[in-house]
Amino acid sequence: MITTRRYDIDWLRVIAIWLLLFYHVAIGFQPWGTLIGFIQHGSSLKALEIPMSILSIWRIPLLFFVSGMGVCFAMRKRNWKELWMERAQRILLPYVFGILVIVPIHIWLWRDYYHQDALYDPNPAHLWFLGNILIYVLVLTPLFWYLKRQQDKPIGKAISKVMGHPLGLILLILPFVLEAVLVAPELFTLYATTAHGFWLGLLAFLVGYLMVYAGNSFWELVERWKWALLGAAVLLFLLRLFYFELVAPNPLLAIESNLWVFAFLGLGYRYLNRPHPALRYLSQAAYPVYILHMLFLYLTSFVLFPTQLSAWWAFTLVLILTFAGCYGTFELIRRVRWLRPFFGLKP
Repeated sequence: MITTRRYDIDWLRVIAIWLLLFYHVAIGFQPWGTLIGFIQHGSSLKALEIPMSILSIWRIPLLFFVSGMGVCFAMRKRNWKELWMERAQRILLPYVFGILVIVPIHIWLWRDYYHQDALYDPNPAHLWFLGNILIYVLVLTPLFWYLKRQQDKPIGKAISKVMGHPLGLILLILPFVLEAVLVAPELFTLYATTAHGFWLGLLAFLVGYLMVYAGNSFWELVERWKWALLGAAVLLFLLRLFYFELVAPNPLLAIESNLWVFAFLGLGYRYLNRPHPALRYLSQAAYPVYILHMLFLYLTSFVLFPTQLSAWWAFTLVLILTFAGCYGTFELIRRVRWLRPFFGLKP
């Protein structure tokens, strides 16, 4: 079992949040942005389509994988009751606070921008992810508790052995392919508040737990195969781009998605698993930044989009100001003791 601090997983969490911000800012410059509730710029940036297409099939699954890993680490020092209490404090409270306070602000901005009646509209919006995580923790804790007690017994050793074998990666991908076939989402990348997003997230959360549970065997495997996994992911993307014109069958997208994730886990384990002076700060900020980012994205879009700025200038400024607003607000939050729990920080 891995007992030392896993800096690479901390880095992957931070990077995943940064990519989420980039992707959400980019949506405002796509012709379909308004259809999913984003403030849309008058001009589209077609050049963003390719990087967004690469990111879209694995950015959310990666966050679910990392969340499952976090639960495995947490269970090493807690029993199931302590785990539930901690997750309620760190997820349920920010989830409810975000629904009641944060989300209604950016919904009001959207409605005002498009000249609709102002309404107080509390709903999960981008915080749907937290609601899913709460359910996964409640549902899977009995299984996780059982596995914890089997760590050094035949079941635990078998899991470690399978996940350390190259064929084990195929076994991990198969449930995701099956989900894509059975759920058959109309759009693979539509995760928020959909059955597809729920079941894919559940699988990724469970597999993320097993990745840490299996110990070094899995991580040494993806580290050893990292370039092959990355190459396979790139080839599948090129197939999707040139043959399917980005609209590939869902089972193929499920395979590509997992290959990207496994490749980046291997690369992270090899190159990021070391301390850095900025990591503690960035890791602590990741959760509040996730909660806040849509507020600042909508606020900056609301102010800048009606101006005469070109699309590229608007994109750059919205991206910079969204980051600045999130991290600037985090500086306030982390210094005010009573505010910290509302953003998932320990008091």
